[in-house]
Amino acid sequence: MVNKVSDTEFSEIISSKDKVVVKFYADWCGNCRLFAPKFSRMSENPEYEGITFLDVNAEQSPQARQLAGVSNLPFFATFKDGKLLASDFTSKEEVVERLINGMN
Repeated sequence: MVNKVSDTEFSEIISSKDKVVVKFYADWCGNCRLFAPKFSRMSENPEYEGITFLDVNAEQSPQARQLAGVSNLPFFATFKDGKLLASDFTSKEEVVERLINGMN
């Protein structure tokens, strides 16, 4: 399951969960909307059990956006034990899978 969160919730979750993958999006971003069902399917994959999946509106969450270094949309970032591990802007599922697999 993908949880939509704001700046406040974002900070709490990345500091309290071991592994977190975040998709930064904007409502106007067509590629973000197209990637949403793929991200949702990934969150339900048993292989990724124990990983928290978050959606963050980049325009409404400036602190989260700055922490992850968002430069384009859709933008993905992985956090482990509260620290940024990797990030990339992409619309390719295999790139996001590589980011997620890099958390192990």
